[in-house]
Amino acid sequence: MIVVTGAAGFIGSNIVRGLNRRGITDILAVDDLTDGDKFVNLVGAQISDYMHKDDFRHDVKHGFLPGVRAVFHQGACSDTTERDGHFMMDNNYRVTLELFDYCQKHKIPFIYASSAAVYGPGPVYVENLVNERPLNVYGYSKFLFDQVVRKRLNTLTAQVVGLRYFNVYGPHEQHKGRMASVAFHNMNQFLSEGYVRLFGGWDGYVDGGQTRDFISVHDVVDVNLHFLDHPSQSGIFNCGTGRAQPFNDVAAAVVNTMRSLRGEQALPLEALVSQGLLHYVPFPEDLKGRYQSYTQADVTALRATGFTAPMRDVQTGVSEYVRALHSPEVLAQP
Repeated sequence: MIVVTGAAGFIGSNIVRGLNRRGITDILAVDDLTDGDKFVNLVGAQISDYMHKDDFRHDVKHGFLPGVRAVFHQGACSDTTERDGHFMMDNNYRVTLELFDYCQKHKIPFIYASSAAVYGPGPVYVENLVNERPLNVYGYSKFLFDQVVRKRLNTLTAQVVGLRYFNVYGPHEQHKGRMASVAFHNMNQFLSEGYVRLFGGWDGYVDGGQTRDFISVHDVVDVNLHFLDHPSQSGIFNCGTGRAQPFNDVAAAVVNTMRSLRGEQALPLEALVSQGLLHYVPFPEDLKGRYQSYTQADVTALRATGFTAPMRDVQTGVSEYVRALHSPEVLAQP
């Protein structure tokens, strides 16, 4: 059996599908469906059982999980604006530590979600303590557990891999609300208002020019499964494309793909702005000093593990995402 925590969430549900594509269906899905609408992320996926996260935590503490082959630990609070440090440190740090200790005791491979938030303002995104300065308690919760792993790397009984996700986008993120990807929000804005809004210039960047490493969830799944296939590999690795692109690229890919689905021609950025399809709004005062204007994963360590698959650029990945969610019939509606 393979355990996927956060299985009804964004990355977790995509990992479940990635396992299914390999013919693996003996999967224990762990999540919290108090928000029952998240169930839709598991519709069409094949699992063998479901457990609420609190019941799972109880069983982990008491050693009642026989026959586990590997654990993909994706369950966490990923809201970077959450200020409840007690909740965040218990839910993200303590639970992860308990599960890690269980997996080490029983020699079970453990692949978990870390975050690029550990780097704070950057600008160097290399897996090294000198570059890590989280700006919020979410980033700190991830940072602290990464330090536990580093201290125990030389005494591991089984594989442990931490993946520092950069800006992930793709199917099954609709439940995330304001924490969903820029691409997701751009799509909804275009459908409801006929244009996309981006932040104006700030921090030395032109309008819409703030630049991040955007990675398709399909590439994230490939990275996770790579480590399942290579159980001798352990460590903490960036999970990004290694390619920084501006928010303008995301917005342009969204609008032009939707235009293509409507039978309209693609337009360059300047035309999207001049025709009112892309609007810039003043950069929010409350985000100044707390915003990553630039991220770009250094993927040297990841590539050194033997992961050689190409990763989608924004134009390819976002277009694929838009086409997966929207039919020409939907886009033709007023």
